[in-house]
Order: sequence, then structure tokens, then C-alpha cells
Amino acid sequence: MNGDPCLARLAGLAGLLLTAAFGVSPVPGWAAEPIRIGEIESMTGKEAAYGQGSHRGLQLAVDEINARGGVLGRPLAVVVEDNQSKAGESSTLAKKLIGRDKVIAIVSGGISTNCLEIGPICQNARVPFVATTATNAKVTEVGNFVFRNCFTDDFQGAIMAKFARQTLQVRRVAVMTSASAVASVGLAKIFRASFVQLGGEIAIEQKYAEGDKDFRAQLTAIKASGPESLFVPAYYTEAALICRQARELGLTFPIFGVDSWEAPELLEIGGAALNGTYYSTHFTTENAAPAVTTFVGKFRARYAGATPDSGATLTYDALLILADAITRAGTTDGPKVRAALAATTNFPGVTGRTTIDPQRNASKDVVIIKVDDGQLKYIETITP
Repeated sequence: MNGDPCLARLAGLAGLLLTAAFGVSPVPGWAAEPIRIGEIESMTGKEAAYGQGSHRGLQLAVDEINARGGVLGRPLAVVVEDNQSKAGESSTLAKKLIGRDKVIAIVSGGISTNCLEIGPICQNARVPFVATTATNAKVTEVGNFVFRNCFTDDFQGAIMAKFARQTLQVRRVAVMTSASAVASVGLAKIFRASFVQLGGEIAIEQKYAEGDKDFRAQLTAIKASGPESLFVPAYYTEAALICRQARELGLTFPIFGVDSWEAPELLEIGGAALNGTYYSTHFTTENAAPAVTTFVGKFRARYAGATPDSGATLTYDALLILADAITRAGTTDGPKVRAALAATTNFPGVTGRTTIDPQRNASKDVVIIKVDDGQLKYIETITP
């Protein structure tokens, strides 16, 4: 605080965001008009684990930024909207945030489908948008006002193909794809091409629809095809159910997935059936880097001992990157903030250093996690 009484007073600010599903946060004690940032999350519904984790990370970042004096001498205030995990809702909320709430940027830790709705709205309004966990390559292809600070499915799918061939040392793999989820379809396509290129063989590919609960017919066909492993690019609910039903049918081989597996509900739903499964993600608390241990300590202190997930850490970093861009731009003007975001280079964060490439994507490490006796264990980190 450098002894500054004003900054000391600001250090006591807390609870700057509403904990309700939506609303603008009050910023007491500030004379300056707040800088309004929009946040769209799945706070309720089937994707709630993602949204709630991301929201916690955002809260922590905003509180810290304001405690240090805000940005350009103004506090950050966040308008939080819940898309309720419903298709079509995110685009409506983005229009509201920009048109009525006058936010200068939007951040979302949502899934790729939701972010694909938000991107075009922000692009047309020339309002910067940062997707924090949406890995589908098409998200940033919308236009130059759309960014992400995580790796893409193109990279993740190729990495998981390499993991299957080199770490699991399997040659014949079955694939289980959600035909109604753009991320799942894209990941399966990339994995398939990369795995074959590495000398592997796709034994069979089975499809299901998002929200399905019974996968026994597909798993029976998979069992008959004789694979050595199963790749499941699914969200955590379906992934856990698929693992349970696979084990019930006697499929004992390794099952592996992607970052959308990560949620506390994965273990709650899947139980012992998840032992011996693997998934890729963006972050691990086992990383001993000082930035990580400090963040994990602050997060657990703030949220009653809860462990931060990738959504929390990526969204935390996204707010710091956005605040840095506004500071470098010297203004909240959309095009100037956009240019500053595009120029982000080697920004130090909890999830590693972030450099935004010409396609407005971030080059990031992939972390591999194994479920072993109901515990998540770090296996390896794969660097681009």
C-alpha cells in the first residue's frame, strides 16, 4: 500500500460483486464512476459447475484489482448474467449488457456453444469479448474483438492423440461423441485425424445426444469392436455416466477425455468407475510455482477451503489481462482496448504466461490428470 491512506482504505473493500445470479455490483466509497464489465455464466442448470467456478475466480480478481486502486483511478463493477445453461440465452444477455448496462467488455467462462453466441454480438458492437474456457477454434474466428486465454481444441485434440499413443501406448481406440455439442464434434475430428497420423486406428465411433442418460447400446457396440481404450470428449455429467455404464458392461480399459470433464460433480456422479481414467485440463494445484500456491491459498481462504478449478483460474487471469489492457490503452474505448488486448505479450498469470497470437488465441500448456482411488493426480504437463 506504500503508506497511502486512500489505498489502505480501499484494501478493506470486499464483496464487490452480487452473489445473486445477475446484477451490477455496488462499489462503496468511490467517487469515480465504475468501469462496467459484463459477465455471462451458466450459474444454474446442467453447466452450473463451470459457471460458478469461473464466477468465483472473477470475483477474486475484481476485489484484488479494486483493493489496489482500480483501473485508471476507477473501480471495476461487474454486471453478472446467468444464461441458465440454455441455448440461445447468451446472445440475448450479451445484447442487454451492451445496450442497457453499457459494459465496456464482456468475459465468459462458459462452454464454446455459449461463447459462439456472444462473439458476434460483441463483434458487431465493437465491444471486446474474452472467452476464458471455450476451446472450440471457431470462437475467435468471429472477428477481431473476440479473444480467448486458453488453448484451443485443435491443440487439445492433437495432444490427447499423442497421449493415447505414447503414454497409454494403445493402437486401437473407440470414440464416443456428442453429436449435438460443437466442442465434442470438433475434438473428435481432430483426435481422429491426429491419432491415425500417429499410426493408430479408430476401432469404432459412436454418437449420442446431449442430455442422454443411457449409453449402453453404444457401449455394447464399442465392446464388440475390440478397442484398447475409449476417448470421450464430453461434458462432466455424460462423461461420468458413460464411465459408470462402461464398467458395468465389463469394459476395464483406460477411458480418457478432455477439459470439459473437470468439475466436482464428475467424481460425485462417476464414483469408483472413474478410477483409471484420464483427462486434459488447464491447471493443477500440484504446480509448485509461487503464483499458483499463492492463488490457491487466497482462493481457499475466500471460499471456505474450496479448491479452484481451471475455470476459476482462467477467469481470474482473464480479468487481470483485461485490466492490464485497459491500463495500457489509457481509456475504456472499445477499439483501443481491443488493440491493447491484441498486443498482450508474456503476461504472467496463475495459468502461465499469456501471449495473444494473431488469431487472438493464447498458447498454453495442457495438464494431464488421472483419477486414482477417487483422487485427482497430476500426470504430466505438455507444452506447445
